[in-house]
Amino acid sequence: MRILSIALLVAGLAWPAIAEDGDSSVNSTESVVERSVPSVTVTSAERTEVQARVPVVGTLMARQEVQVYSQVSGHEITELLVEAGDSVEKGQVLARLSTDTLAARLAQAEAGYQQAEAALKQAVTTLERARRLRSSNNASQATLDDAVAAEANAQAGLAQAEAARRIAQLDLDRAEITAPVSGLVVERNAVLGGLSGSASGPLFTLLADGKIEMSAEVIETALQKVSIGDPAEIRVAGLGSITGEVRLIPASVDPVTRLGKMRISLEAVPGLRTGLFASGWVITAKREAVTVPATAVLSDDQGDRVQVVEDGVVRSRPVKAGLLWQERREILEGIEEGEQVIARSGAFFRDGDMVKAVSSTKETEDETASATTPAEGTRRP
Repeated sequence: MRILSIALLVAGLAWPAIAEDGDSSVNSTESVVERSVPSVTVTSAERTEVQARVPVVGTLMARQEVQVYSQVSGHEITELLVEAGDSVEKGQVLARLSTDTLAARLAQAEAGYQQAEAALKQAVTTLERARRLRSSNNASQATLDDAVAAEANAQAGLAQAEAARRIAQLDLDRAEITAPVSGLVVERNAVLGGLSGSASGPLFTLLADGKIEMSAEVIETALQKVSIGDPAEIRVAGLGSITGEVRLIPASVDPVTRLGKMRISLEAVPGLRTGLFASGWVITAKREAVTVPATAVLSDDQGDRVQVVEDGVVRSRPVKAGLLWQERREILEGIEEGEQVIARSGAFFRDGDMVKAVSSTKETEDETASATTPAEGTRRP
């Protein structure tokens, strides 16, 4: 009896140990299973802005260049009133010519007009007298006809004298060379003492309204994407970024370079000058859309897809991908905002695989903490 009691006591003491070993075995199995499930970085599909852009390069040019010539030739330039770089208003005097000869021509034309006017008066008086005499049979018909012809010639002479006087007045007025438009003087070829005339080229070159735009080269395959009015972001040498807008699309493409030249109007910024180099982008599309990291989109001969994680299980989801913008890909169809997708390395998983989802935000925080935690052995006591 005593031996039986001792045996029972020993068995009772051993039971808790056996039970404890059984629990440890179950926990260990669960831990092994958990460790066998791979961790993946997931991120949510988000609604963000996406853009489509076309690269452009080119040179700044005048939107409308105006050349100013003298309309009277062979006269000395006596005054220059503007320099290159000056802003001018329409009608403003740019230069003056010598008026001595022009004023003398006007006086001569005025005298010729007065002479023609007197000749007409005399012809009219003679015609009236001839008509009276003819009506009383005191003059022949030939005399009357001569008087009519003389009066007509006098009328023509007066008209000619009037035209000569007007031309002389215009030439004198044109001794003041004025700006035909408001704008900026970009070039002055006139010099004091020089003679006016078209043979030496324009006296001044103006930039109408001071407007400068970009003559931009764009590859032929991108032309169909560009429309008049599309916004542009242009960087100009020495001036930084400037906003613009497509004003003109090329009607043809260079057969050698395969490039077309469009015109992009630019905002008015101090320091813009013709001839400066510029480059930038034309924004052909801009919208809010559901996006995922570009690395989350897998492509093969069957199309595009993403790996969605639902309750720890991978689900391969066909999608219709759109624009690529700032390392994110637009998803037109296939997933909704907020769904979890494998951010990268999705090609290593198949539909139905079990995974442990780790958010990209959590992963970033862990990496930051690891980088800022002192290494083992460097901590201070």
